Amino acid sequence: MRLSYRLNLALITGAVLTSAGFALYQSNAETRALRAEVQRHSLSLAESLAKPAEPLVIDRSFEELQRFVDRLPGSVAGIAVYDAAAQPLAITRSLASWVRQPPHSVLQAIPSARVASEFTRLGDEPFHILVQPLRQDSAVIGALAVFEDVGYIDARSVAVWRSAAMHVAIQTFFIVCITLLIIHLSLRRPLRHMTQWLRDLRTGHASVAPALPTEEAFRPVAQEFERMASSLTAARAAAHEEARLRDEAATRWTLERLRVHVQNRLDGSRLFVVSNREPYEHTFRGDKVECSVPASGLVTALEPVLSACGGTWVAQATGDADHETVDANDRVEAPPDNPRYTLRRVWLSKEQEQGFYFGFANEGLWPLCHIAHTRPIFRAEDWEHYRNVNQKFADALLEEVGNERNPIVLVQDYHFALLPRMIKQRLPEAHVAIFWHIPWPNPEAFGICPWQHELLDGILGADLVGFHIQSHCNNFLETVDRAIECRIERERFAVNRLGHVTSVRPIPISVGASPPAMAREFDFDARGAILERHGLEASSFGIGVDRIDYTKGIPERFRALERLFEVFPKYRKQFTFIQIGSPSRTHIRRYQELMDEVQLEADRINKRFQSGRWKPILLIPRQHSHAEILPYYRAASVCLVTSLHDGMNLVAKEFVAAREDEDGVLVLSRFAGATHELPDALAVNPYDTVALADAIHLALEMHPEDRLARMRRMRAVVREYNIYRWAGTLVSELSDIRLPASAPAGMVLAASGRP
Repeated sequence: MRLSYRLNLALITGAVLTSAGFALYQSNAETRALRAEVQRHSLSLAESLAKPAEPLVIDRSFEELQRFVDRLPGSVAGIAVYDAAAQPLAITRSLASWVRQPPHSVLQAIPSARVASEFTRLGDEPFHILVQPLRQDSAVIGALAVFEDVGYIDARSVAVWRSAAMHVAIQTFFIVCITLLIIHLSLRRPLRHMTQWLRDLRTGHASVAPALPTEEAFRPVAQEFERMASSLTAARAAAHEEARLRDEAATRWTLERLRVHVQNRLDGSRLFVVSNREPYEHTFRGDKVECSVPASGLVTALEPVLSACGGTWVAQATGDADHETVDANDRVEAPPDNPRYTLRRVWLSKEQEQGFYFGFANEGLWPLCHIAHTRPIFRAEDWEHYRNVNQKFADALLEEVGNERNPIVLVQDYHFALLPRMIKQRLPEAHVAIFWHIPWPNPEAFGICPWQHELLDGILGADLVGFHIQSHCNNFLETVDRAIECRIERERFAVNRLGHVTSVRPIPISVGASPPAMAREFDFDARGAILERHGLEASSFGIGVDRIDYTKGIPERFRALERLFEVFPKYRKQFTFIQIGSPSRTHIRRYQELMDEVQLEADRINKRFQSGRWKPILLIPRQHSHAEILPYYRAASVCLVTSLHDGMNLVAKEFVAAREDEDGVLVLSRFAGATHELPDALAVNPYDTVALADAIHLALEMHPEDRLARMRRMRAVVREYNIYRWAGTLVSELSDIRLPASAPAGMVLAASGRP
């Protein structure tokens, strides 16, 4: 629909609705006024007629009553007199044919002994009836009804609406004429030029700004368009030049540099991602469908990579409205507000999810790889689901790759240990890598798994195996050496099995170099605002952000805080620890028990030390978005990351990246992979309650200059070794794998977002 049509339609609709509203108001007001006047007139007349009528009713003088009602005033349509049983005694002759039954107001007035009135229709004519009770002493002996023709009220209402319709017609005519004239003279040509210019600007071909209207009202718009053109053109040129130079000089990695780097490495091919957790899920909120980002550190890390480079991301569908948003091929564009890549969804049944994810992956492999004193559970039926789901993801991946030759495949995490071999069996020319985000245990621990040979065979189908730290690489090679017949090439850090070489490399994951702009706008007063929001009083607070998982050391952390308040009572009423804990895997009994344990520990410690509006621990057991957590990171005095065993733990790096004020202290478990990159954090043994309490005390008492120096060094590490460098390193490792000369290089990233 053309702009003029839309504008006219909007203005006409507004004029019609406005006129109709005023007409309705005026009609109702006049109707109410006229009806009130009729009621006053009828009441006055009825009161004057009641006195002479009462003796006639008492004496039962029917002839006199008939003459009485026939002598009606000219201003009314008729009069009727009724006895106490509502039976008519006399009715004006001209009205008798209209009134065959006592009106409702008569039946209402006699029993209540009160005046009653109503607006009704007799036949097709509108009437007003007012009924005055007739009395002998205090007893009601009947009633006198006054009938008035009120047809003129309806006529007046029709006249008001007719006048309103005439005004609407006149207004519509002038609105259309004036609007078309304004558009023709002032807007159509400049808007056409502006549209073309915006299109050129978006595609990078814009020259000078178009000639916008010169009227005073349009001057700010013209100035802003000119500034936007200048700024965007300069920024785009600078970004391309910076990305080119940085790619050549191997300096700090940025989102733009990663995009250029990947495009150069892929040589026109697309980037593919397959993940257990989808980057966006659609859920029903009442009758509406809402899109949200699931809680996943890996999704947070990888989503910017796909947004920068484009491609396809294959993932498990987890939202209850996901079916409503995909096309016939189970695809949907993402991100929703600015599509840059394709999301392909894979559907799992409840039984498959229970056996594959909650069963084998998280009751078996997760506790097996995390030495956190929780016994792994292995069931044959879970293993079957795990194998079948891996095959299902392999099929979906191969379908998305299509005719892509010599693809490079990255399989991510412990959910897909069998996937590399399955890809190799279907595409022998594919170059496959797997990145294992959780720790790899020693050979004795991994040997507990009844299907260790199958898992290792699946992993060794890859050309590259990545871990966060070197010790996990060492454990993996030792496990392979003991469990499978092969040759370990330690000088190359590779496994040679049946002529196929699998390289093993440490490639630690990270976060973005800096938080969103909203974090920069968060001032120091947020500390008090956060505490006030939760109804607490304290001078400072610490922060912990974890899934409620037995590997995160939350109960151990709480016991160290308890000792802190025991040994250093000065922190009571001064320091509060806020634990943001996202409930996780609540289908598993061990996690249900842990949730209860964490809540009970917090309640016990709070009961012991709480005073007034202060309490030592605030537990918030719900999921928070990254944007919601940022203010806590920026305002906290100390962040506790006390994992009992962890592959990396990105919370430590998120806290450092958020501290643009270069303040705050990180207390970090030496059993988390992040401690190898952040030596300026206070490294602790989370099992040692005394030492952990002392580390918290040291963090709170640390000299500001020491805090500043430590945080600056940690932020330099996070900036240099950020998520873009991690992704760029993976791309480089994979694209350097030698491919057949005739095969164009493609790339597939198969990633698991669920920890």
